[in-house]
Amino acid sequence: MGTFSIWHWLVVLAIVVLVFGTKKLRNLGSDLGNAVKGFKEGMKGSEGEQVETPITQQQIVNRSTEEAGIKEKNETKL
Repeated sequence: MGTFSIWHWLVVLAIVVLVFGTKKLRNLGSDLGNAVKGFKEGMKGSEGEQVETPITQQQIVNRSTEEAGIKEKNETKL
């Protein structure tokens, strides 16, 4: 039982190629490569940036009261 031999993997590969086709597999590989490349670039870009300061409790209160005022104005117009 253990691990599969090389012949098992060749049969699985042949079935995958028959089911999906080489063009779809090529596109899948390039899409995956671009996604990994973009992720790595994003991680490099975030290392050099400064971290934003956390939002204070007062800023949260101010935002919620502003949003409540906007909602009241919109409801009175209707």
